Amino acid sequence: MKLETLARCVGAALVTAAGPLTTASAATPAQILAAYVAQAGAPASAEHGQTFFTAVQKGTFGWSCSTCHGPVPTHEGRHDLTGKPIAPLAPAANPKRFTDAKRVEGWFRTNCTDVVGRECTAQEKADVLSWLISLQP
Repeated sequence: MKLETLARCVGAALVTAAGPLTTASAATPAQILAAYVAQAGAPASAEHGQTFFTAVQKGTFGWSCSTCHGPVPTHEGRHDLTGKPIAPLAPAANPKRFTDAKRVEGWFRTNCTDVVGRECTAQEKADVLSWLISLQP
């Protein structure tokens, strides 16, 4: 079964059974992806996720996600302003990523506001997460 189909089915079941996944504390990257796919009402596109991640956005700083997370999110990034190291974003390189739905939603809200200048849509979150899940170290 394709990842997108699995994500849509699991997401629909999770949203139907327990409301949006973002209210849960522990999850897997696939469950969080499934919830975003269900919210978006369309399959995730890893290709669109990579394009979104690397594109310079119209936010305050003229950043892309890769400005801080690096062009290869299986490696450590570095915050552009503070220089603080950022652990790899791809779940295969950092198993702690995308395991707490509430925290994931909070980071998307913060980072999208800073980078994009607005909150990201469920489709954008699904696309980016789909791409990140596909990456291997």
